[in-house]
Order: sequence, then C-alpha cells, then structure tokens
Amino acid sequence: MLSTKNIKSDALSGLVVFLVALPLCLGIALGSKVDPISGIIAGVIGGLVIGFISNSQVSVSGPAAGLIAIVVSSVETLGTFQIFLLAVVLAGVIQLLLGVLKLGSLANFIPNSVIEGMLAGIGITIFLKQLPHAVGYDKDFEGDESFMQTDGENTFSEILKALDYVSIGAITVCLISLLILILWDKYKLQNKVKFLPGALVAVIISIVLSLLFAGTSFEISKEHLVKLPTSFTEIKSGLSSPDFSQFLNVDMWIVAFTIAIVASIETLLCVEAADKLDHEKRYTNPNLELKAQGIGNIISGLVGGLPMTSVVVRTSANVNAGAKTKLSTIIHGLLLLVCVLAIPTVLNLIPYATLAAVLLLIGYKLASPKLFTKFFSHGWNQFLPFIITVIGVVTIDLLKGVLLGLFAAIFFILRENLRKAYVFNKGEYEDGDQVVIHLAQEVSFLNKASIKESLLAIPENTKVVINAKETEYIDYDVLEIIEDFVEHQSIDKNIEVKLKGIDENFKLAKSEKEFNNFKLKHKK
Repeated sequence: MLSTKNIKSDALSGLVVFLVALPLCLGIALGSKVDPISGIIAGVIGGLVIGFISNSQVSVSGPAAGLIAIVVSSVETLGTFQIFLLAVVLAGVIQLLLGVLKLGSLANFIPNSVIEGMLAGIGITIFLKQLPHAVGYDKDFEGDESFMQTDGENTFSEILKALDYVSIGAITVCLISLLILILWDKYKLQNKVKFLPGALVAVIISIVLSLLFAGTSFEISKEHLVKLPTSFTEIKSGLSSPDFSQFLNVDMWIVAFTIAIVASIETLLCVEAADKLDHEKRYTNPNLELKAQGIGNIISGLVGGLPMTSVVVRTSANVNAGAKTKLSTIIHGLLLLVCVLAIPTVLNLIPYATLAAVLLLIGYKLASPKLFTKFFSHGWNQFLPFIITVIGVVTIDLLKGVLLGLFAAIFFILRENLRKAYVFNKGEYEDGDQVVIHLAQEVSFLNKASIKESLLAIPENTKVVINAKETEYIDYDVLEIIEDFVEHQSIDKNIEVKLKGIDENFKLAKSEKEFNNFKLKHKK
C-alpha cells in the first residue's frame, strides 16, 4: 500500500533521482542508437508503473546501461526498431511468467560478498566514468558503464584523453557543485532549508554560472549541456509502436528471451543490492519484482520505450537522498514526464559537470574505503570473492564481474566445506596416541579425498576414535573409505578403531537401496 507519511523526504529524494536519471535516460538512449525520447519513456514507466507495483521501497528502475549492447545488436539484426519493440513487449511477458513461477527466489543464493563487491565495483565505475564529464569532455555518452567504450577508448584511456580537452568553466562548475553537495550533507542543511536538496541548489547555481560564463574564457559549450527535444513535434516523432506482424519471427523471439533473461538477472542483483542499501533493511519480494518489471517492459515496448531493469545508480542516489518509501520513485517518474513536456528549454541549460558532481559523490559512497577494510578484516574467504567481483565489474561489465565473483565464492564455500567436514590435526600425534576424528553434520563425496588422506596419515600402533554423533548424513563414498580403513588398513598398521555414532559392527550396504536404509546409531 502506498504511504504518504514521509512525503517530504520522499519528494526531495524523488527530485534528486530525477536530476540523476534525466541525463542517464538520454545517455543510454544515445548509446543504444535510438531516439532520446525512448530513454525518457522507459524512465517515466520505470518510476510510475514499476515503482507503483514493486514492493521495494528504495529501488528505482529505468533504461539500463547493461542492455545497451543487446539493444544495438538486436535492432541491427531485426532491421527495424518497431520489430525490436515487439521483442521488448514479449520479454516483459516472459518476465511476468518467471515471476508467476517464483523463479525470482534464485537471487537469494547470491553471497553477500558478491553483492557488496558489485556495489563497490559500480561505485568505482561511476566515479571513473564521471571524471571526463567533470572536466568538460563528453565524447562518451552519459550512463555508459562498460570498460570498452563505443568511441574506441576504455575507462582509463578516456580519462587521460579528457585532459587534452579540459574546460575551465566545466571544472569550476563541478568543483562548486561538489562543495555545495558536501557542505549540504555535512551540515544537514536540507533539514534547515525545507524542500531544497543540495543537488537542486547545485543545479540552479550551475545554470546561473553557465549563463554568466557565456562569452568569456570560462564559457561552457552547448555540447556540455543536457539535450532534450524542445517541441511536441520532436517528441511525437520519437514515439514508435511494435510491429505485431513479426510475431512469428524466430530472430525476434531469440531477442525477446535474451532481453528477458539478462534484464531479470540484472534486476534481481540490483534489488538484492537495494535491500543492502536500504537503511531500514526491508525485504523485497523478488517474484513480485519480476512481475513488476514484466508489466513495465510490456508497457514500455508498446509505447516506444527501451527495456528496463532495476538500476543501482538511481537506487543509490535515492537512498543517499533520504528516501523512505517507494513514493520517491514514483515522484521521480512523474517529474520526468512533466518536466520533459513542460520545461525542456530550462533543463537544457544544465551542465553535465554539475550532474557529474552528484554522481562522483554517489560513486565514492558506494565504493567507500571502509567497505574494503571491512571485507579484508573478514578474511580471505570473504575478501577475495569481494575484490574479484569489484575488479570484474570495473574492467569487464556488471554481469561478467558478478559471475567471476560468484565462481570465487563457490570455490571458497567448497573449500571451507572440505575443511570443516571433520576435525583432525595431523602432525600432532605419535605412535601410541589416541586420535579423535570429529565428523561434521554433513559429510559429502567432496570430502572423500581429504578424509582418505587423513586416515592414511594416522601412525601405526594408534587408537582412533571416529566420532559421528553429530552427523546427520554421510555419503556412500565416505562410508566405503571408513569401512576399508576399519577392515584392512587399521589391521595392517595395528590401529585400534572405535566408532561413535556409527554401528561398530556395520557392514557397508552394497546397493543404493540398502544404503538409503542405513541408519546412524544416534538416530536409532
């Protein structure tokens, strides 16, 4: 149920997200090589439709940088943007079905180290990508998150190249905007100056400075200002509708499934991240989120918009601005709609440098040094998946970075399970000592090699206790190793074996059916 209890804070947050989302919607449309209005449409629907249906209180949806490559290649493959829009509509239908089938719960299996690594990686990417915009170099479109750029540069080489195109006016605007934002946040001026967030103050002052700089050496070129269509004719010309005559086009269906899968994965990852960012730690139903995204993409495709996902950049801006409920998301969508229609000329006076300042702070907060210190203090099992995810997101892209981190996390989980399947410190025992091996609650085939090695390392003339009192399950392969040790190796090495929690006179079952009937003693 939509609450207006926190309407003041939500309205301010919605305004800040609107200022962040505006250039991103335009930039992603530009990067996708489609009409800018398609990006705005997706942003409006992400706020008004998905924001209303979703039960995430802080997540913000809109056109996603992670889908740019798919949009570009798909439009080229299908031939027309209208056929692509049909694929977007059907992708939404597929997402809706995924939500109905409750497949969104798969997101719960992503480790915290990977989610936090994704957030930090996106933070670093945002920060690095905004540096060229901050100095007045806008060759790469706003909202690009890929390491390899469409202009032939990469994230790092773009920064170096930007140094050759420095605009004193842009740098001045960015630094003043940063100062305003930092002071506004530090001294909590938003609480003293009602309904005036720091981002809006920075934008207003940047517009004034840009106008004052005109005709001087500080002048900010038009290429460094927001570019919106300024007439209804331009807006209308950007509207498209799906070509339903291509419903049986196989290539179109392939695109639809691709969009549905990639958009769903990105959304589930971002929603998990949103729950981490939420100060009140509320839980988002992933299945409802998939349904909301599906309905949003159906509507977006029908009216000529780009496909959407939940987006971390806008979500983190929302949280940092003090959002309490999803009303802020809806307000941002409403502002996009009204302002683009009513005051595009005013919006076109905003320098990218001031928006870069807002995003630089967001990036820094997402990749705070404290986050790296925290995971380092948790040990290598947590830090390595975290840092691998960070590096992958920054140097490749979000999905591949998360996959790398996930593989690393799985490796350490398996490694930890191998180590914790039993407790045995070889090297501490000598002939004649009593050796105690404590088996864990579950002992799987993955522990076969290490348990076998440990049993072989037990010295001669030793007493051995294999304690399985706390064990719920022992894999068939492991039981076979224990039986071989009891009946053969222990006799050869004069080792006295005592079994706890396992029938001391057991004979290993020789068939799976008999094995399934095997009972640990403490369960009898």
